[in-house]
This record gives sequence, structure tokens and C-alpha cells, in this order.
Amino acid sequence: MLEALQMSLNVTAVLGFLFYIVSAVVLLAFFQLVYTRITPHKEFELIREGNTAAAIALAGAVIGFALPVSSVISHAVSLLDFIVWALIAGVVQLLAFLAVSLVLKGLPGRIQKGEVAAGIYVAAIAVSVGLLNAACMTPTTN
Repeated sequence: MLEALQMSLNVTAVLGFLFYIVSAVVLLAFFQLVYTRITPHKEFELIREGNTAAAIALAGAVIGFALPVSSVISHAVSLLDFIVWALIAGVVQLLAFLAVSLVLKGLPGRIQKGEVAAGIYVAAIAVSVGLLNAACMTPTTN
């Protein structure tokens, strides 16, 4: 039992974990920064004011980003490979928000007014795109 634990917690495994978790957290923070700068409304300000729609929409975007990132971590051949695909995942999420903005006219204003229905729809699209994104980033064995 002790031998198995020592094999699992070798220096290489622990360093690999640390590199990936730190990189993932930094990329998640970077994604949130970019996302909140691209959207016309101020998510964090709205959330601090108790705006549920803004919280739901941002939560969906964050989850929608984390889904493919977690998939990429599982399949990446290197840290650089992981970072490149995580950045692609972020771009796809940003494009998803822009697409929803075209479908739901006046989306930023709806979020600012706290329209929960709009926040839920934005979150649902973000999570759905994240799931599809994760599946597309899984290598095929053909």
C-alpha cells in the first residue's frame, strides 16, 4: 500500500499536477478577464449588486470554458498543447456569446436589468458549446 502511494506521488507526477493546475487556474482567470471585457455589461459590478442574470450568464461561460479545458488536460501531450487548446476553447466561448448576442436582441441591457431568462439562456448555450467543444477536442483513434 505504501509502495503504491509512493509510486503515485513521485516528483514527476506532483510537478505535472502543479504545472497543469496552476496553468488551468491562470487560464480560467484570463478567460474571465477577457470575457468580462468583451461583454458590454460589467458582470462583476452587476453581481456585486445582486444581479442574478449576470451571475448565471457568467457562471455558464466559466463552466463552458472549464469543460473543454478539463478534457484537454486529460488528452494533452504537453503543457504547450494544453495551453493552445485551452486558448481555442476560450475563443469558441467568446464566439458563442457573440452569437447569442445576435439572436437575443438587446442582450446586454436584458442582463443589466436582471432578466433571469436571458441569463439562463446565455448560460445554457455556453455550457452546451463547452460540452461540444470538449467532445471535439478529444483525439480520435481512426
